[in-house]
Amino acid sequence: MAVVRATEKDIDLLARLLRAEAEGEGKLGMLLVGNVGINRVRANCSDFTGLRSIRDMVFQPHAFEATIHGYFYQRAREVDKRLARRVIDGYSHWPAKYSLWYFRPEGDCPPTWYDQPLVGRYKLHCFYEPTGEECEAVYHTF
Repeated sequence: MAVVRATEKDIDLLARLLRAEAEGEGKLGMLLVGNVGINRVRANCSDFTGLRSIRDMVFQPHAFEATIHGYFYQRAREVDKRLARRVIDGYSHWPAKYSLWYFRPEGDCPPTWYDQPLVGRYKLHCFYEPTGEECEAVYHTF
């Protein structure tokens, strides 16, 4: 059962985002990026207050470099859509299970990102969970 509402267009958008942001990280890396996106829609806190749909999350200003660069605008493949559906249906995995941020640094993961602690790294991406009461809902989303 879906944890966020999603149309076929939403699945396509999320699939394109997963591919553009993490194709080089393999299927698990793409799923982890999807976890963060779905967490942002469900958490409704911090920088993500008011994101009520996958479309809102994907096109939030300055959130994903992929939407600025051309790679995001490639057609979603069936494998990408299957991965998108998995995270929409509630699949989550550490280190992204509760994360709201990730990024790919040149070297080591900084211990914090936007004042949030490092949870872990998967290949080249570092993942960060929220702290404090403002985003407590993210820990109850799955």
